[in-house]
Order: sequence, then C-alpha cells, then structure tokens
Amino acid sequence: MILVLNSGSSSVKFQVVDLAAPSGSAGPRGSVERIGEPGGVPDHAAALTQILGGLDAAGITAVGHRIVHGGSRFTAPALVDDAMLAVLRELTPLAPLHNPGGIAGIEAARAALPGVPHVAVFDTAFHATLPEAARTYALDRELSARHGIRRYGFHGTSCDIVSRRTADLLGRPLTELNMIVLHLGNGASATAVEGGRSVETSMGLTPLEGLVMGTRSGDIDPAVLSYLHRAAGLDPAAAEEQLQRHGGLRGLAGANDMRTVLERRAAGDAAATLAFDVYCHRIRKYVGAYHAVLGRLDAVVFTAGVGEHAAPVRAAALDGLQGWGITVDPDRNAAHARVISPDGARVAVCVVPTDEERAIAEQVRAAVGSSGSG
Repeated sequence: MILVLNSGSSSVKFQVVDLAAPSGSAGPRGSVERIGEPGGVPDHAAALTQILGGLDAAGITAVGHRIVHGGSRFTAPALVDDAMLAVLRELTPLAPLHNPGGIAGIEAARAALPGVPHVAVFDTAFHATLPEAARTYALDRELSARHGIRRYGFHGTSCDIVSRRTADLLGRPLTELNMIVLHLGNGASATAVEGGRSVETSMGLTPLEGLVMGTRSGDIDPAVLSYLHRAAGLDPAAAEEQLQRHGGLRGLAGANDMRTVLERRAAGDAAATLAFDVYCHRIRKYVGAYHAVLGRLDAVVFTAGVGEHAAPVRAAALDGLQGWGITVDPDRNAAHARVISPDGARVAVCVVPTDEERAIAEQVRAAVGSSGSG
C-alpha cells in the first residue's frame, strides 16, 4: 500500500493507494486542515500523527509526496534523502507558496514513517520535454540562466495519466495521438501533448500564467504590476497578491467556485456572466493556439473539477471551433459522457477523470521497485 501525501502550507491531503486493486477503486482518503491556525493542529508532524492514527501504518510500504516545483533539477520522481531535501529547499524561491508545505510534509512523514522509502513526485516533471523554443522567455539570457527563469509548467502528473487514459478510451496508441489536455479546477492549465510528450503548456515559471483560474488572473500584461505600484500604491508583494488570490473568477465575480458562478449567471448576474465569458474565451484562445502548435489535432480533453462537471463551460469554451472539426454534442455533453463529440467528428472531445493520487503511486512504484507495489 502506498500512502500519497499532498502537503500545503496549512493542510495535508492523503490517500492510500493499492495498485493491485482495480484502477477505479480508491483506498482511505481525507485531509487535515488549518495547520498552524486557531482550532487546528500545530504543525505538519501533528497532522501526520492524526492521519496515521486512522490508518494501518504497518501496511504502508512507501510514501509518495506531491511537490509542485522541481525546477530544472528534478525531471523524474526522486527518492528522498537529506541531500535531495537540501536541493529541494534551494528551489523554494521558484514556488514560495507551494514548496515549503511540501517540504514540511516530507520532513514530518519521514519522522513518522522512517522505515519505508519516500519519493517526491513533481508537477513540473512531465513538462521536461518542452522544446527550447516553448520553454524560453524572451528575456536577457544571462539573467534568465542565473535565476532559472523559464517555462516549467504544472499539473504534469494529471496530464500524464489523463493523456494515457484518453488513448485507452479512444483505443489508439498514445504515441500516435496529438491532444490538448484542459485541466480545469481551481487552478487551470492547457497542455499540448504530442505522442505522449508535453510540447507546450500554459503555466510558466509559476502556476500563475495562462488560463483564468479560481483566484489567479492567468495571462496579464506584466506592466500591470508596476502600474499598480504607481497608480494604487501597492508594493510588489501586495500587487502579486492581487493576481494570485484576488484575481480570476473571484476578482471578476466575487466567487472562485465555478458552480457559484454558473448559478449566478443563470440568474442573470452580469458580473458572473462576464466572468464565465472571459474564462471560456481564454480557453478557446489556447485551444486554437495549441492546435497550431501541434499541426494535427486528434482530441481535446477536459479533466479536473470544472472540466469533468461543468457542461456549460465545455460547450462555450469550444463554441466557434466547428470549422476546425471540434464539435460538442449537446446531449452527450449534458449527460457528461466520456466522449462528447458527435460520431465521426474529426477531433474527439473527451471528458476523462483525473486521478493524480494513483498517478503518483504508479511513479512511486517505478522509483522504488516492486517493494512498494501494495
């Protein structure tokens, strides 16, 4: 049994995965919230104690840790040891909102489960195949090299398993498929996948770039930050806070949950309608751009919370692309079918559930061998 941990600054989500069980089954899962906050546990060590208190710790053969940013140093799952953790700490400036919680989770889990291997699995690793032209920003080369400024991409673990499951769904070899994976959750990204390899992705140095998200603005003129400093008196941290936590759907509609936005839109709320339109327009623009990057497109794939459950988003995001062979069948879409394009469509439009925990467990097993297979 493999324990998969997703540790944030104030929460730890967990799931136990038995890779010998059918892919559709899931073991115990849950979360500990409000770490270090009033009414919550004091730290990650206490959170792990609470999690393990409800599990059969003796049955855990390995632990997989989701880490958001591996920089250029980690392009594959990595066994955790003291040297590896030291390097991971050096990468903290690349993901100051995400990696510290992951590191704290690793430290707590190693102390609580010292007798099993621990493996870090990186969101950025799947995008290590990005071509140089796709990953390079047009900045001073020496400055970029010195500070590691480039496109890294995120949601890679999700893109990996979703692209493989899409190939299975369509009954075609992954190596022969070109697809666009739209991971639409509170965080959102688009990835062009060519033969199973990431060749372009919307998130960049950080998870802020790209699509409109729950609280993140996505693409924006970088001069907005300096303008907010001059015009609104915001310091750099406060300006970034606006883009990270007060932008996206929350900034436009006052709610970061797409379900709330859809409810308000249906009731005629103008702000929610605009937020929906901006959100879907951005997706449509990326689909068109990535179709051009790939040249030939076989599938558009929706996944994650919004992608899997918000039929109006799927329909609106692809509306107008019928001339490119991208069509959504209204009845199939409303029924949340796995393939929502009409029979015979040039481009398959699919809805494929993601399973990042199982994907992490699979990578853990590959990294440690059969001893972690469950």
